[in-house]
Order: sequence, then C-alpha cells, then structure tokens
Amino acid sequence: MNCIHVPTRRCLAQEVETAHTFFARLRGLMGRRELPDGAALLLEPCPQIHTCFMRFSIDVIFLDAQDRVVAVEENVKPWRMSKFYRSARRTLELPGGSLRGFVQAGDELLFNL
Repeated sequence: MNCIHVPTRRCLAQEVETAHTFFARLRGLMGRRELPDGAALLLEPCPQIHTCFMRFSIDVIFLDAQDRVVAVEENVKPWRMSKFYRSARRTLELPGGSLRGFVQAGDELLFNL
C-alpha cells in the first residue's frame, strides 16, 4: 500500500505496513535498525505513540477516521512519548526528517493498495 498527501499529490511512502493487532502495534518499529526511505508503518487504532526501545527518530502523522491530519510530530527521538490525540484513529510513522514541515493539520492523506 502507498500513501499520498492529497493537497500536493506527493507520495509520502511507497511501502506502508499495517499494524492492527495489539501486539503488532506494541512492537511497532522496536528492534529495527532503521525505517528505510519510502517506507512507513500505519498503526490502527492509535491515538498516541512511544519510541521506547527504538534506535532512530521518526516523523509521525496522527489521522482521524476520514484520514485527515489531526497533528504532526516531526523528528521524534527514541525514548519519547507523543501527546494523546483524542480524535486520532490511525497513526502513520515515517523516517525522521522525511516530512520537513509540508504536512499540516487538516490535510488529507490517501492510502492506495
């Protein structure tokens, strides 16, 4: 699956993995050495993330039920916890530094198989 930023038609990730079960969401990106460019992890449901036991920074996009951006946290370093976003239903984790400020709250994302 890939992810498109609708306002710019820019592809945020060509390879989006999904984590729907409790254990898949809990494990997330822990234990990986990196998240390659063009890759992302989509956690659902997920109103908050942590980066405990991770080895690299990530960019995080919190999405509502219509895949509109609720919030963006860039370059979240290891051993941090995000805010809790009540209206977030899904969370997209990308390599740190990949967003560079162009994704904003209210933007829409599109996921294609």
